[in-house]
Formats: sequence, structure tokens, C-alpha cells
Amino acid sequence: MLQPNLDTDQILPKQFLKRIEKTGYGAFLFYDWRFQPDGTPKRDFVLNSARYENASVLLAGENFGCGSSREHAPWALFDFGFRVIIAASFADIFYNNCLKIGLLSIVLEEKTVKELAARAEATAETYFITADLKNLEIYDTLGFHTKFTTDEFRRQCLLEGLDDIDLTLQFETQISDYEQTRKIWLPAIR
Repeated sequence: MLQPNLDTDQILPKQFLKRIEKTGYGAFLFYDWRFQPDGTPKRDFVLNSARYENASVLLAGENFGCGSSREHAPWALFDFGFRVIIAASFADIFYNNCLKIGLLSIVLEEKTVKELAARAEATAETYFITADLKNLEIYDTLGFHTKFTTDEFRRQCLLEGLDDIDLTLQFETQISDYEQTRKIWLPAIR
């Protein structure tokens, strides 16, 4: 998916935003690109290829996830099975929404992303890319290796499986203590 400026409306079309759950969106990922108007799969779309069935790493072009700030787009990618997106750049809100749900988003130089895509296409057998978050390294089954950087706070959250609620709950004792000593005339947290 190396097209630049791939926006959230293409990742998850608007007609699927009526759901109230955070799950189940994977079936609608890139819907207009994956399916014919009658609902049959388009044979020439990359994610319909048996070769990439069960892929968990998505290689993407620059400014991936631009457009609206819809959280549903990262939910759809995650629900589809992606756990890592490697791109030349990301839209800021999309990037942060991905990290908040545990979808590792890695920025690499565009030429490096294209090299990884070429390696995947050129390999007749199964091709694997590994993103090692602990050691901040990416490598493949053909000897490719590079380092990457990410925000240390988000890295720790991903390594420990913490979302924003989990982070808050780490301070449950302090919050409870505060509530016990809070002045009565202050608004109550319920």
C-alpha cells in the first residue's frame, strides 16, 4: 500500500462508521478497493492475494492515515490483523490513534519502505518482516536489518500492553486517597 496520502476515508469508508463497537471493522478495511460493487473480492487487490493472507505488517506510503481524525481506521487495521505499520510518514492524529490501541507505527525512510516492499514481492516463498520493539530493530528473512526510533513513553506502553485507561488505573490508590480527602464543596467524581 505504497500510495502516498492514503486517507482514512479509503482505509475505512464512511458507510461503516455507524457501529458503536470498536471491533468488527476489519471486514470493511479498504472496502472500496477490496470488493466489487456486488461484494465479490477484487482479484488484483493486494490484501485479497493468498500470498498476504494473515499478514500482520503493512508497508505504506508517506502521509499514511491523512484526512479525517476517525479512530475507526486504526481499529479496522488492528481488527483485520495488522500489528505493525511501516511508512515513510504518518498523519499525526492517525499515528497517535494507532499507538493508543497497540498498533505499532514505525517511520522509515521512503527508500527503505520501498526496499522492503520489493523484497516481499520478489520472494517466492513466505516472507517475514519482524519489528522488534524491545531492541528497536526491523529485520527480515533475507538478511535485511535496520534500527528505528519511537517515543519511549509509547514504547513502554506497547511493551507492557497499557492503554490510556490502564495508565490511569496505575494511580487508582492515589485517586482514591484524593477522593477521601477532597473538600466536600468540590465537584465529585462519579
